[in-house]
Amino acid sequence: MKLIVQFTLFMAVGFILASGCVATTDKNTENPFSNVSDPGLNKTINATANITSDLKGSLKVSICGISYPANLSVVLDNEIVGTVKPTTPLYLMVSEGNHTVMVCESSICKQENVTTRFGTYVVVDFSEKIQKDVKFPNPTAQPTARILEYYKNGNTISVDVEFFNPSTKDLLMSVEISCGYSYIDSRTSIKMGDSVRGKLVQNVKAGQRITKMLDLYFASGNSLSYSGPAIEELQVK
Repeated sequence: MKLIVQFTLFMAVGFILASGCVATTDKNTENPFSNVSDPGLNKTINATANITSDLKGSLKVSICGISYPANLSVVLDNEIVGTVKPTTPLYLMVSEGNHTVMVCESSICKQENVTTRFGTYVVVDFSEKIQKDVKFPNPTAQPTARILEYYKNGNTISVDVEFFNPSTKDLLMSVEISCGYSYIDSRTSIKMGDSVRGKLVQNVKAGQRITKMLDLYFASGNSLSYSGPAIEELQVK
């Protein structure tokens, strides 16, 4: 009889201890912020939860469709981070998250919202937005040039370039134009990438606007594809 009482007491103590472990586990898994009612504390908690990680994603900013020489400022989250040209995109490594990107020409800025992620490559091009509102630079500002149009004929691309001289003296103006392209080599069946360049020189009288054509020649191959030609450099003498 004595043995039975001791065994029963031992089981009762063990059950109580086990119940205590279960209760302790439930208490530890309770959400410590579930009863927070102070708005200030909630704001602090939310801010802590939104801390940006150290991981970064790739971001490319371009104005590849601009048809005239331009060197525009790039603004990321209200901070100038570099410049971009029609022939030279800006490549950035940006922390993961949502960002605001702007490209500015004088007082005109165009904005895009982007989301970067680690291991992803984001491209944002502003050429259409810039040309829509800015168009051709102020003709009273300085001598300049732009690409009016281009068209392909076989392995040749013909580019119409407009020179404009708003000054009071005659000028010698020249532009260097480049165009990237790819093709499949007919002998090796390997896809190749290359670029072609050409230079156009023109005497432009004071106050005159002149259009001249430049032919650029691609290498021979199959499945030819190319990007729009762009003015690489403008020189005025």
